[in-house]
Amino acid sequence: MSRTIWVGAVAYDPKVVSIWEGMRRYFHEEAQLPIEVVLFQSYEAQVSALLAEPGVPRIDIAWNTNLAYLQAEAWSAQRCRPIAMRDTDVGWTTKIVAASGGPVRTLTDVRDRTLALGSRDSGHAAILPVHFLEKEKLLEGRDYRTLRFNTDLGKHGDTGTSEVEVVRAVLDGRAEAGAIGSPFWSTVSSQRLVPEGALSEVWTSPPYHHCMFTARPDLDQSLERQFAEALFGMSYDNPNHRTVLEAEGLRRWVSPQLDGYQALRDASTRQGFFERLAAHDQVRRS
Repeated sequence: MSRTIWVGAVAYDPKVVSIWEGMRRYFHEEAQLPIEVVLFQSYEAQVSALLAEPGVPRIDIAWNTNLAYLQAEAWSAQRCRPIAMRDTDVGWTTKIVAASGGPVRTLTDVRDRTLALGSRDSGHAAILPVHFLEKEKLLEGRDYRTLRFNTDLGKHGDTGTSEVEVVRAVLDGRAEAGAIGSPFWSTVSSQRLVPEGALSEVWTSPPYHHCMFTARPDLDQSLERQFAEALFGMSYDNPNHRTVLEAEGLRRWVSPQLDGYQALRDASTRQGFFERLAAHDQVRRS
Protein backbone atom coordinates (compact mmCIF):
# COMPACT_ATOMS: atom_id res chain seq x y z
CA MET A 1 0.00 0.00 0.00
CA SER A 2 1.25 3.53 -0.82
CA ARG A 3 2.19 5.98 1.87
CA THR A 4 -0.53 8.23 3.22
CA ILE A 5 -1.53 11.09 0.93
CA TRP A 6 -2.64 14.16 2.85
CA VAL A 7 -5.43 16.08 1.12
CA GLY A 8 -6.61 19.54 2.12
CA ALA A 9 -10.11 20.96 1.74
CA VAL A 10 -11.75 24.10 3.09
CA ALA A 11 -14.66 23.67 5.48
CA TYR A 12 -16.91 26.34 3.99
CA ASP A 13 -20.07 24.45 5.02
CA PRO A 14 -20.89 21.60 7.46
CA LYS A 15 -21.61 19.34 4.47
CA VAL A 16 -17.89 19.36 3.63
CA VAL A 17 -17.28 16.97 6.54
CA SER A 18 -19.77 14.44 5.14
CA ILE A 19 -18.43 14.83 1.60
CA TRP A 20 -14.88 14.08 2.64
CA GLU A 21 -15.89 11.25 4.93
CA GLY A 22 -17.45 9.69 1.84
CA MET A 23 -14.41 10.47 -0.32
CA ARG A 24 -12.04 9.01 2.28
CA ARG A 25 -14.15 5.86 2.58
CA TYR A 26 -14.06 5.41 -1.20
CA PHE A 27 -10.30 5.89 -1.39
CA HIS A 28 -9.63 3.46 1.47
CA GLU A 29 -12.17 0.72 0.73
CA GLU A 30 -12.37 0.69 -3.07
CA ALA A 31 -9.34 2.47 -4.48
CA GLN A 32 -7.05 0.99 -1.78
CA LEU A 33 -5.35 4.36 -1.44
CA PRO A 34 -4.58 5.67 2.07
CA ILE A 35 -5.97 9.20 2.07
CA GLU A 36 -6.26 11.43 5.12
CA VAL A 37 -8.08 14.75 5.00
CA VAL A 38 -7.16 18.03 6.66
CA LEU A 39 -9.90 20.67 6.82
CA PHE A 40 -8.90 24.33 6.75
CA GLN A 41 -10.80 27.49 7.57
CA SER A 42 -9.37 29.48 4.66
CA TYR A 43 -7.81 28.87 1.26
CA GLU A 44 -4.85 31.04 2.20
CA ALA A 45 -3.98 28.63 5.03
CA GLN A 46 -4.53 25.64 2.75
CA VAL A 47 -2.25 26.98 0.01
CA SER A 48 0.40 27.80 2.61
CA ALA A 49 0.26 24.17 3.81
CA LEU A 50 0.50 22.97 0.20
CA LEU A 51 3.67 25.00 -0.32
CA ALA A 52 5.24 24.44 3.11
CA GLU A 53 8.84 23.27 3.35
CA PRO A 54 9.72 19.72 4.46
CA GLY A 55 9.62 19.37 8.22
CA VAL A 56 6.71 21.79 8.52
CA PRO A 57 3.11 20.48 8.70
CA ARG A 58 1.94 20.36 5.11
CA ILE A 59 -0.42 18.63 2.71
CA ASP A 60 0.23 16.83 -0.56
CA ILE A 61 -2.88 17.79 -2.53
CA ALA A 62 -5.33 20.65 -2.15
CA TRP A 63 -8.92 20.89 -3.35
CA ASN A 64 -8.67 24.51 -4.47
CA THR A 65 -10.95 27.17 -5.83
CA ASN A 66 -9.83 28.69 -9.11
CA LEU A 67 -8.23 31.59 -7.21
CA ALA A 68 -6.43 29.27 -4.77
CA TYR A 69 -5.22 27.11 -7.66
CA LEU A 70 -3.79 30.16 -9.41
CA GLN A 71 -2.23 31.42 -6.16
CA ALA A 72 -0.55 28.05 -5.67
CA GLU A 73 0.65 28.20 -9.25
CA ALA A 74 2.00 31.73 -8.91
CA TRP A 75 3.60 31.27 -5.49
CA SER A 76 5.32 28.03 -6.51
CA ALA A 77 6.75 29.56 -9.71
CA GLN A 78 4.40 27.34 -11.75
CA ARG A 79 5.73 24.16 -10.08
CA CYS A 80 2.43 23.09 -8.49
CA ARG A 81 0.60 20.67 -10.76
CA PRO A 82 -3.11 20.50 -11.63
CA ILE A 83 -4.56 17.01 -11.17
CA ALA A 84 -8.29 16.95 -11.85
CA MET A 85 -11.47 19.00 -11.75
CA ARG A 86 -15.22 18.44 -11.76
CA ASP A 87 -17.15 18.33 -15.00
CA THR A 88 -19.19 21.18 -13.49
CA ASP A 89 -16.07 23.34 -13.03
CA VAL A 90 -15.93 23.86 -16.79
CA GLY A 91 -17.70 26.83 -18.34
CA TRP A 92 -18.83 28.92 -15.38
CA THR A 93 -20.02 32.44 -16.13
CA THR A 94 -20.84 35.53 -14.11
CA LYS A 95 -24.32 36.97 -14.44
CA ILE A 96 -25.25 40.59 -13.88
CA VAL A 97 -28.84 40.69 -12.72
CA ALA A 98 -31.21 43.59 -12.07
CA ALA A 99 -34.75 44.20 -10.91
CA SER A 100 -37.17 43.52 -13.73
CA GLY A 101 -38.54 46.76 -15.14
CA GLY A 102 -35.84 48.77 -13.39
CA PRO A 103 -33.32 51.23 -14.85
CA VAL A 104 -30.68 48.60 -15.69
CA ARG A 105 -31.63 46.60 -18.77
CA THR A 106 -28.30 46.37 -20.58
CA LEU A 107 -24.69 46.38 -19.42
CA THR A 108 -24.18 50.01 -20.35
CA ASP A 109 -27.01 50.97 -17.98
CA VAL A 110 -24.68 50.11 -15.08
CA ARG A 111 -22.87 53.38 -15.73
CA ASP A 112 -23.36 55.90 -12.89
CA ARG A 113 -25.27 53.31 -10.85
CA THR A 114 -24.50 50.93 -7.97
CA LEU A 115 -23.41 47.35 -8.65
CA ALA A 116 -23.54 44.87 -5.75
CA LEU A 117 -20.59 42.46 -5.53
CA GLY A 118 -19.87 39.43 -3.39
CA SER A 119 -16.83 38.74 -1.21
CA ARG A 120 -13.74 40.43 -2.58
CA ASP A 121 -11.92 37.07 -2.84
CA SER A 122 -14.73 35.48 -4.86
CA GLY A 123 -13.64 34.98 -8.44
CA HIS A 124 -17.17 34.72 -9.81
CA ALA A 125 -18.92 37.37 -7.68
CA ALA A 126 -16.25 40.07 -7.37
CA ILE A 127 -12.84 39.64 -9.02
CA LEU A 128 -14.04 38.67 -12.48
CA PRO A 129 -17.05 41.01 -12.67
CA VAL A 130 -14.76 43.99 -12.08
CA HIS A 131 -12.29 42.61 -14.61
CA PHE A 132 -14.87 41.93 -17.32
CA LEU A 133 -16.52 45.33 -16.86
CA GLU A 134 -13.14 46.96 -17.21
CA LYS A 135 -12.81 45.19 -20.55
CA GLU A 136 -16.10 46.87 -21.48
CA LYS A 137 -14.62 50.30 -20.55
CA LEU A 138 -16.53 50.44 -17.26
CA LEU A 139 -14.14 51.15 -14.39
CA GLU A 140 -15.09 50.65 -10.75
CA GLY A 141 -15.22 53.96 -8.90
CA ARG A 142 -15.14 55.99 -12.09
CA ASP A 143 -18.04 54.68 -14.15
CA TYR A 144 -20.05 52.87 -11.47
CA ARG A 145 -20.20 52.50 -7.71
CA THR A 146 -19.95 49.19 -5.88
CA LEU A 147 -21.68 47.82 -2.82
CA ARG A 148 -19.53 44.93 -1.57
CA PHE A 149 -20.50 42.13 0.79
CA ASN A 150 -17.24 40.78 2.18
CA THR A 151 -18.70 37.85 4.08
CA ASP A 152 -16.71 34.69 4.86
CA LEU A 153 -13.45 36.05 3.53
CA GLY A 154 -10.89 33.32 3.01
CA LYS A 155 -13.43 30.92 1.53
CA HIS A 156 -13.40 32.52 -1.93
CA GLY A 157 -17.15 32.78 -2.25
CA ASP A 158 -17.76 29.06 -1.66
CA THR A 159 -20.41 29.63 1.00
CA GLY A 160 -22.66 31.57 -1.37
CA THR A 161 -23.60 33.91 1.49
CA SER A 162 -22.34 37.02 -0.26
CA GLU A 163 -24.32 36.18 -3.40
CA VAL A 164 -27.48 35.96 -1.30
CA GLU A 165 -26.67 39.46 -0.02
CA VAL A 166 -26.13 40.69 -3.57
CA VAL A 167 -29.58 39.50 -4.61
CA ARG A 168 -31.17 41.05 -1.51
CA ALA A 169 -29.50 44.39 -2.25
CA VAL A 170 -30.87 44.39 -5.79
CA LEU A 171 -34.36 43.47 -4.64
CA ASP A 172 -34.52 46.12 -1.89
CA GLY A 173 -33.05 48.87 -4.06
CA ARG A 174 -29.69 49.38 -2.36
CA ALA A 175 -28.09 48.48 -5.71
CA GLU A 176 -29.47 48.75 -9.23
CA ALA A 177 -27.66 45.58 -10.35
CA GLY A 178 -25.60 42.74 -8.90
CA ALA A 179 -23.01 40.17 -9.96
CA ILE A 180 -23.43 36.47 -9.12
CA GLY A 181 -22.09 33.19 -10.45
CA SER A 182 -24.06 31.18 -12.99
CA PRO A 183 -24.58 28.22 -10.59
CA PHE A 184 -26.20 30.48 -8.01
CA TRP A 185 -28.35 32.13 -10.68
CA SER A 186 -29.54 28.66 -11.69
CA THR A 187 -30.34 27.92 -8.05
CA VAL A 188 -32.27 31.18 -7.72
CA SER A 189 -34.40 30.14 -10.67
CA SER A 190 -34.82 26.43 -9.96
CA GLN A 191 -35.55 26.83 -6.24
CA ARG A 192 -37.61 30.00 -6.65
CA LEU A 193 -35.57 31.92 -4.10
CA VAL A 194 -37.07 35.20 -5.28
CA PRO A 195 -40.58 36.03 -6.52
CA GLU A 196 -41.09 34.86 -10.07
CA GLY A 197 -40.07 37.53 -12.56
CA ALA A 198 -38.55 39.81 -9.92
CA LEU A 199 -35.04 39.61 -11.37
CA SER A 200 -33.78 39.68 -14.93
CA GLU A 201 -30.47 38.60 -16.37
CA VAL A 202 -28.81 41.65 -17.89
CA TRP A 203 -25.44 40.29 -19.01
CA THR A 204 -23.42 37.08 -19.11
CA SER A 205 -19.62 37.04 -18.96
CA PRO A 206 -17.28 34.98 -21.11
CA PRO A 207 -16.88 31.45 -19.69
CA TYR A 208 -14.15 30.46 -17.24
CA HIS A 209 -13.30 27.43 -15.09
CA HIS A 210 -13.56 26.90 -11.34
CA CYS A 211 -12.05 24.38 -8.86
CA MET A 212 -8.92 22.25 -9.30
CA PHE A 213 -7.15 19.52 -7.33
CA THR A 214 -3.59 20.80 -7.03
CA ALA A 215 -0.42 18.84 -6.16
CA ARG A 216 2.51 20.34 -4.29
CA PRO A 217 5.67 20.66 -6.41
CA ASP A 218 7.64 17.76 -4.92
CA LEU A 219 4.85 15.21 -4.61
CA ASP A 220 5.91 11.84 -6.00
CA GLN A 221 4.28 11.72 -9.42
CA SER A 222 3.37 8.06 -9.00
CA LEU A 223 1.26 9.01 -5.97
CA GLU A 224 -0.28 11.81 -7.98
CA ARG A 225 -1.21 9.35 -10.74
CA GLN A 226 -2.71 6.92 -8.23
CA PHE A 227 -4.82 9.69 -6.76
CA ALA A 228 -6.03 10.84 -10.20
CA GLU A 229 -6.81 7.28 -11.33
CA ALA A 230 -8.83 6.72 -8.16
CA LEU A 231 -10.82 9.91 -8.80
CA PHE A 232 -11.52 8.95 -12.40
CA GLY A 233 -12.65 5.54 -11.16
CA MET A 234 -15.66 7.03 -9.39
CA SER A 235 -18.84 6.35 -11.37
CA TYR A 236 -22.16 8.17 -11.21
CA ASP A 237 -23.80 4.84 -12.07
CA ASN A 238 -22.57 3.39 -8.78
CA PRO A 239 -25.11 4.40 -6.08
CA ASN A 240 -22.41 4.59 -3.41
CA HIS A 241 -20.28 6.89 -5.53
CA ARG A 242 -23.26 8.93 -6.68
CA THR A 243 -24.07 10.09 -3.15
CA VAL A 244 -20.63 11.65 -2.79
CA LEU A 245 -20.50 13.00 -6.34
CA GLU A 246 -23.89 14.69 -6.05
CA ALA A 247 -22.94 16.22 -2.69
CA GLU A 248 -19.83 17.69 -4.31
CA GLY A 249 -21.84 18.87 -7.32
CA LEU A 250 -20.56 16.74 -10.19
CA ARG A 251 -21.25 13.68 -12.29
CA ARG A 252 -17.63 12.83 -13.11
CA TRP A 253 -14.07 13.97 -12.49
CA VAL A 254 -12.22 15.20 -15.59
CA SER A 255 -8.63 15.91 -16.52
CA PRO A 256 -7.43 19.50 -16.07
CA GLN A 257 -8.64 21.89 -18.74
CA LEU A 258 -6.25 24.77 -18.41
CA ASP A 259 -7.64 27.11 -21.04
CA GLY A 260 -10.30 28.57 -18.75
CA TYR A 261 -8.15 30.33 -16.14
CA GLN A 262 -6.45 33.16 -18.00
CA ALA A 263 -9.11 35.80 -17.30
CA LEU A 264 -8.92 35.16 -13.55
CA ARG A 265 -5.13 35.02 -13.72
CA ASP A 266 -5.07 38.46 -15.37
CA ALA A 267 -7.68 39.89 -13.00
CA SER A 268 -5.95 38.53 -9.90
CA THR A 269 -2.62 39.97 -11.02
CA ARG A 270 -4.15 43.38 -11.59
CA GLN A 271 -6.15 43.35 -8.33
CA GLY A 272 -3.25 42.19 -6.14
CA PHE A 273 -4.34 38.67 -5.22
CA PHE A 274 -0.89 37.21 -5.87
CA GLU A 275 0.82 39.49 -3.35
CA ARG A 276 -0.48 37.90 -0.15
CA LEU A 277 1.99 35.05 0.31
CA ALA A 278 4.92 37.45 0.53
CA ALA A 279 3.32 39.11 3.54
CA HIS A 280 2.50 35.72 5.08
CA ASP A 281 6.08 34.49 4.60
CA GLN A 282 7.50 37.66 6.08
CA VAL A 283 5.40 37.15 9.22
CA ARG A 284 6.40 33.46 9.39
CA ARG A 285 10.12 34.30 9.11
CA SER A 286 10.03 37.12 11.66
